[in-house]
Amino acid sequence: MTAITRAIPHIMPRRYDAQNYITEYADMEILKAYTQSVKRTRGIRVSHMALIIAAYYKTALRFPYINRFIMNRTCYDRDHFCVSFVILKKRADGTPDETPCKIFLEPGDDLFSINQKVEDIIKLNQIPVVRNNTDKFVDWLCSVPGLMRLVIGLAYRLDQWGLLPRKIIDLSPFHTSLFITNLASINTGAIYHHIYEFGTTGIFVSMGKPIPNYFTGDISAKLIPLAFVLDERICTGNEYARVWQAFRRYLRRPELLEGAFDQAAAGGEEPSAGE
Repeated sequence: MTAITRAIPHIMPRRYDAQNYITEYADMEILKAYTQSVKRTRGIRVSHMALIIAAYYKTALRFPYINRFIMNRTCYDRDHFCVSFVILKKRADGTPDETPCKIFLEPGDDLFSINQKVEDIIKLNQIPVVRNNTDKFVDWLCSVPGLMRLVIGLAYRLDQWGLLPRKIIDLSPFHTSLFITNLASINTGAIYHHIYEFGTTGIFVSMGKPIPNYFTGDISAKLIPLAFVLDERICTGNEYARVWQAFRRYLRRPELLEGAFDQAAAGGEEPSAGE
């Protein structure tokens, strides 16, 4: 960890002070060709979101500094990797609802195991319920004036002091390596979503609805815009540049996401300057 990385959190103590923005683009034609090939040869339907998560995770294994987080003006190395996202579902009475989900990834994972984890947790959380325990707990908090503010304030302080129970941290979508939202599923363009002050989220990415590929002039081809909001304090600009170089390579060659990712962490696969 460089001296500037240790000093920056003291200069910018809040995440919203340290937000940087970048837009990347995934070539939808490449991803579509790959997923169709996998469907034909393996009988597996791979989602675009799983591809984005897998590309980012494999990149993070090679460059673990993007899995850091800032707490109390100190930069920490996270000892695990997790991804949070929100899914849409309907309650038993037909009303729409949103549910936060969180999955934990391991170095032995690859694209297909990550895709399965995403599918499993979506299926689990799409079971219609009228009122779940979280809903009832929030209703109870809101029923007593000032109680919600007290409980949230206490959780915020415990988090800052490093006293928040690990069970709560493991369940919290705000304590995550990556927060991703698929806005294409609701036919919305990519937005730059803020990273939360509560918790440890350092990177937030939104997937927007596909747009024409104006870069090549072939507007019949599509790109998936990926709007990233970054906590600039977790690593240097040069380190971020290496991250995006590798991330782009995996999206251009999704076949590299097959096989256990711990091989990438060991070295190898360093992209050339032209990739």
